Amino acid sequence: MKQILNELIDHRSLTRETAHQVLVDLATAKYNHSQTTAFMTVYMMRSITVDELQGFRDAMLELCIPVRFDQPVMDLCGTGGDGKNTFNISTLSSFVVAAAGQPVAKHGNYGVSSACGSSNVLEYFGYQFTSDVNELKRSIDRANICFMHAPLFHPAMKNVAPIRKELGVKTFFNMLGPMVNPAFPTRQIVGVFSLELARQYGYLYQNTDKDFVILHSLGGYDEISLTGAFKYFYNSGETIATPSDLGLPTLSHEDLRGGDTVEESAAIFLKILEGKGTPAQNAAIIANAGMALFTGHQKEGLPSALAKAKESLESGKALTAFRKLLDK
Repeated sequence: MKQILNELIDHRSLTRETAHQVLVDLATAKYNHSQTTAFMTVYMMRSITVDELQGFRDAMLELCIPVRFDQPVMDLCGTGGDGKNTFNISTLSSFVVAAAGQPVAKHGNYGVSSACGSSNVLEYFGYQFTSDVNELKRSIDRANICFMHAPLFHPAMKNVAPIRKELGVKTFFNMLGPMVNPAFPTRQIVGVFSLELARQYGYLYQNTDKDFVILHSLGGYDEISLTGAFKYFYNSGETIATPSDLGLPTLSHEDLRGGDTVEESAAIFLKILEGKGTPAQNAAIIANAGMALFTGHQKEGLPSALAKAKESLESGKALTAFRKLLDK
């Protein structure tokens, strides 16, 4: 590790193969706490390269516990780490998408740089995490959505988890999260916290057989914030769009504010699903869920996908999907 750290400090980057091996060694506790922390800190101060991102991703997928579904499942996941403390937009959007007919295998974790991640909010409502493949398949059959708590499927990462929690800021593991869903989804929408990372993700996903959308709001959000323009990369190219292009209002940061505690976040979450969200909150969900539905049906166009998302949320179907997930 000493040699690797010296190379990185001297502004050299890792090859794909070296990055792969380093992550395997991190996962198997080959390095001590200080070395692991130092390595993670490097990527908080400089950009990650495509080769490094690929190498880390390959290692994580190699080490994970895989889950295979018969249906063409989708994941909606952001990198987090944008520091915006929005409400749980991607998790809420997942239920809207599932209720609109697209099976969802949601990959998530506890919040690291935010008060409430997807795992925090579902755990609050009594959802019990499982890695039982049959139970996950039953969830898909029952609710058209299942939830995969990342630590259960990436057991090799248990050595890194306490360090991430202590640091409390985004690390390169945030960048990896959406890429390492153990269900290997064939459809995926990913929100990222920087335009540079969006380009890197776009490059990597173009070399897969996935239907994908990679997006970044130019105001710094890892989702469609509707606070201004956003850029998205998809199978056919790349586009910059504005809220008015979606037929939706322009919002303020305050409109998207999440809770300061898990309890507050959960209250916002349920309120929106119950049809009591503000027009601004609903618009943000429709934008992100609509873009997700577009991901799997790009030929049908974005307006059609947005209309399906709106109907799924406003009809109460998304709330029903949420309740079915919680019912055993």
